[in-house]
Order: sequence, then C-alpha cells, then structure tokens
Amino acid sequence: MTIPPPPAEDTELPPHTVDAFHRGDFWLVQPRNDGHRAGMDALMLAATVPTAFSGRLADFGAGAGAAGLAVASRCKAAGVLLVELTPEMARFANATLAHPGNAHLTRRASVLVADVGLSGKARAEAGLADASLDFVIMNPPFNPPHHRPTPDALKRQAHVMEDGLFESWIRSAAAMVKPRGGFAIIARPEQLVPILTAMDGRFGKAEIVPVHPREDAAAIRIIIRAVRASRAPLVLCPPLVLHEQNDSFSQRAQDISSGRSALFGD
Repeated sequence: MTIPPPPAEDTELPPHTVDAFHRGDFWLVQPRNDGHRAGMDALMLAATVPTAFSGRLADFGAGAGAAGLAVASRCKAAGVLLVELTPEMARFANATLAHPGNAHLTRRASVLVADVGLSGKARAEAGLADASLDFVIMNPPFNPPHHRPTPDALKRQAHVMEDGLFESWIRSAAAMVKPRGGFAIIARPEQLVPILTAMDGRFGKAEIVPVHPREDAAAIRIIIRAVRASRAPLVLCPPLVLHEQNDSFSQRAQDISSGRSALFGD
C-alpha cells in the first residue's frame, strides 16, 4: 500500500506520523511522541454508529480525528464535527482533514476548538448549539489523576479525568442531540456507575458491550450506546473479545477495526 504524501498546509506541525485506518480508506496525521495516539478505542467507538446513519455527528474530545473520520469512512452520508479542546491537537485534526488521502471525506467533516464541558449560553457561544446533532460519540479522559501520571501535558489532558467530567460531557451531549438521537461512549468498566448516573433522565435504551482482551480475561473497556429521551430499559449485550488465544485479533475485532462492520450489527 502506498502512503500518500504528508500534508504541506501546516509546515510547523510538530513531529508526526501519517497512519492508515480502515484498510487505507482514511489517513490520520497524529503526534509521533507528544500527545495522544489513536488506536482500537477510537475504532470501537466509531463502530457504535449504524452504517446507514446519514445525520450530523459530533466527536467530543476528537484528538486528531480518528473516531469521527472512522464514522465518515463507514457511514457514507454522515456529516462529522470534530470537537477538540486543545489547539495543539486541533492542529493535527486540521492536518488530517487537509491530507490528500482524505479528500473524499473532507467536505463532510470540520474541526471546532471548544470545551464540551461548558453549559448553557457559554456552550452555545462556543459553537455547540442545542439540538443541532443527531449523534454524539465520546472517548473522554478516563484515567484518575493518580494513575501513572505522565509528564507529557498533551497526553495528560487526553487521558486524565477531572472531577465531574462524565456529568458535564454527557449533559452537553444531551443538550446538543435531538430527541431520539444517538449517544455512545467508551470507558473503563469501573466507571459504569457514574456514566449511567449522568445518563439518567437524559438517555435511555442503553446497550452495553463489555470488551475483553481474551475470552478468559476480565473486561478492560465498556462501550455504551443510548437514545436521547428514550425510556426503554438497559440491555447488556454479548461481549466483544479482541484476541484469540494465539494473540491474533478475533474476526469480529478485525471487522470492526477495518470498518467492515458495526459493533451492534446495524
């Protein structure tokens, strides 16, 4: 596979790599050393969106844009807004959109530098309007402050959770998603309770997929999809097992990571 040339629009972009995702259907310009590098979490999150989705979606905490562009890659009519707090990572997201290998997606995607934790008037003034979206996906920082702190400021912002983060991010998602619109989040299993608490009264019909590294290992992630203003009960779905006993990816994990299938089969 031939890698397209790196973007030339931002000549002062810090050291970076240009990585193929979805079997080369899109390319991610992301930091080589400093800052968050996208991987399987972003692809699993993107796979929560139904393949036929054709509305407007926001990726909260988008980083370089992996999850949002994975949605645009698989959902051929979806519009995607990459919302990122840090100007440094937003530069990578803009470089990703400017990459020639993403020309087929660029017209359906844009970047917004904003704090999704804002509320009310401040949120609207930041460009995050109420009832403006059909779906929100999020991969928020979910490491507690004491969890192996890193000296890298960009990684710390991407990985370390602040108090009340789930409440503020999910509150914003509920304000911005239209009734019957979708919501999805990936997090650690121990964070299920605060996430469900923040969703209460805002999102229902929750479908939860535990993610296991192997069939005989405990879950390392949970993925939740829900519907705005629904009162339908929660459903615990069959798990996603990432690896076979020989450490190769399971067929389902391969299909999800390559953009061939959706997590919930739709």
